[in-house]
Amino acid sequence: MEKADLSYLRTMSDGNEELILEMIDIFIDQVKEMWVEMQDSLEKNEIDTLGKLAHKAKSSLAILGMHSTAQILKDLELYCNENIKHELYQDIINNFKSDCLLAIDELLAYKKDHSAENN
Repeated sequence: MEKADLSYLRTMSDGNEELILEMIDIFIDQVKEMWVEMQDSLEKNEIDTLGKLAHKAKSSLAILGMHSTAQILKDLELYCNENIKHELYQDIINNFKSDCLLAIDELLAYKKDHSAENN
């Protein structure tokens, strides 16, 4: 499982803690929605939609330094575009979700620690 890395986010925000906390909230909301939509697309056999969601999700992961998870989603996007390796789709979605849940736990702990510092 891959953990989030806030290095890029810190650099991009120039260390603005308020912006970092806001980006964390956006990430959490986006990935929760994405894995639900990905699972729904797979169940409905909407492979084109699944590929587009994988493409969208990998950008969010890259911002938080989750590069190996982003690579797996890049693979899923390619598989969907070429309509191949259907047997891997569910495992990739499951891995995406479990990696994101781990990252969300870490990010919520980070938010709790850093929100307390700002109050």
